[in-house]
Amino acid sequence: MTLDRHRAAFAEVGLTDIWPRIVALVVQPAVEFDHLQVIDYRRDGTARLRTVLNDEPGLIFEAHSTDYQDQDRLAELVEDHWAILKVGPGLTFAMREALFALAKIEDELLPATERSNLIDVIDRQMLAHPEYWQSYYEGTASDQQIARRFSYSDRMRYYWPDASIEAATNALYRNLSKQDIPLPLISQFLPDQYARVRAGSLASEPRALVVDKIRDALRPYAYACFPEVREHTTTTTSTTSNGALLV
Repeated sequence: MTLDRHRAAFAEVGLTDIWPRIVALVVQPAVEFDHLQVIDYRRDGTARLRTVLNDEPGLIFEAHSTDYQDQDRLAELVEDHWAILKVGPGLTFAMREALFALAKIEDELLPATERSNLIDVIDRQMLAHPEYWQSYYEGTASDQQIARRFSYSDRMRYYWPDASIEAATNALYRNLSKQDIPLPLISQFLPDQYARVRAGSLASEPRALVVDKIRDALRPYAYACFPEVREHTTTTTSTTSNGALLV
């Protein structure tokens, strides 16, 4: 058993005294995603797995790769005692969606010579430095381009610190901050943010639009972790009253 093997390994190097400091066992409760698909949680398939920690009162489960699960599946995970919900690429995926949407808005508003060309800059850098995606994305050149730009696994997340990509992102923000973004363009490319702008709860400023799009990826976790939020799903959180955490 995994726990027994870990205890033995700790004992072999004289670290048994730190065992009480371990809080979670990372498991894969039949949730996963690849480049193009998401495997949704099925609670009927985890009944036996959920008993593993029955005799371990100091440990909880961490559910690995909960990205892209819908709010009802996340709520089931919490109800089934997966107390830590790990999310990572789902957030950078949402950020990429927002920035690409802003780039499309920029295309409509500015002449070609003044645009940030963010999407092209990213693709150029990913092709020039393929080490973070090449062994993951297979298929034709077209298949790989789709994966580089849009895949759930979001290998693009490793490229945002690149100096040229950062410069293009900042140029995009500057370009769209200099003018009022027409509401119909926000409606076209960021419809959920458009609704909040119209309601007066969100500024039509580019950085605010991006942050709100990322929050859309977190809102299902708030829904799952706080029963009271399920009637008000616009709240976000990072720590819940029942001990569930977002990592």
